[in-house]
Amino acid sequence: MIATRAIDKGIITCHSCHYLASIDDLNTPCGRCGSTLHIRRPQSIMRTWLLLITATILYIPANLLPIMTVNYLGMTTPSTIMEGVLTFIHMGDWFVGGVVFTASILVPSMKLLGLAVLLIYVQRGRHLPPKVCTIMFRFIEWIGRWSMLDIFVIAIMVALVNFGNLSTITADWGALAFGSVVIITMLAAISFDPRLIWDHVEKIENNEKPLNE
Repeated sequence: MIATRAIDKGIITCHSCHYLASIDDLNTPCGRCGSTLHIRRPQSIMRTWLLLITATILYIPANLLPIMTVNYLGMTTPSTIMEGVLTFIHMGDWFVGGVVFTASILVPSMKLLGLAVLLIYVQRGRHLPPKVCTIMFRFIEWIGRWSMLDIFVIAIMVALVNFGNLSTITADWGALAFGSVVIITMLAAISFDPRLIWDHVEKIENNEKPLNE
């Protein structure tokens, strides 16, 4: 048995300013900011799926296309994300290589997989505890703060290395694709309404339709 929800007491929240309103005001302008009041974020699941699929498609060229071009001792070498990691390690920058690997490969993969698991759960899952799903969503939000770290690292490296005469680093098309993946996954996490996790539990217990509107 789950705890009583605000909606069970006839209370809804504005998604823009978090103003508390009566369910009788559903689909009317918010008394504070004027946004339309809904029980849950409208079309949350559909929008999140759309953004997630888009990010997943873009993640392929983000990994296959060169993310940077390294000119070292007169040799120009385009590098993908993984090749860039190996390049930094070869140049002795183990820390930078580890940061880029974590932020460019581990973090996006975990976000894409985590959001997919949450979406599948709120639609038809039964075997995953809702508290685990809530923790997973909070973790996805937390790691999202570090998603652009590798782009900043590359930008800093470009600025620093270009001061030397032996090597230069320039951003390439893979960086644009990866930056798009980062932004879209952030939007996907924002569009997902975590309250749907507990609505799904309520639906299972009462055999009712989840609150998606």
